Amino acid sequence: MNDSGALLPWLVIRQDDNGNRYRVGRYATEDEAQTMADNLGTRGHRQMYWVERVSQTTP
Repeated sequence: MNDSGALLPWLVIRQDDNGNRYRVGRYATEDEAQTMADNLGTRGHRQMYWVERVSQTTP
């Protein structure tokens, strides 16, 4: 994993109505990421947003 993953371990993921998933952004804290996901979710679109933590393990 690169250094940015260690500093920004929280992702906001979006899934559109066709099932395609996209990384929206990376955040330092879970609260920061959840706030962004909640804000995006209130816009009235059919997409879903959620928060995931980047895996800290290396292959």
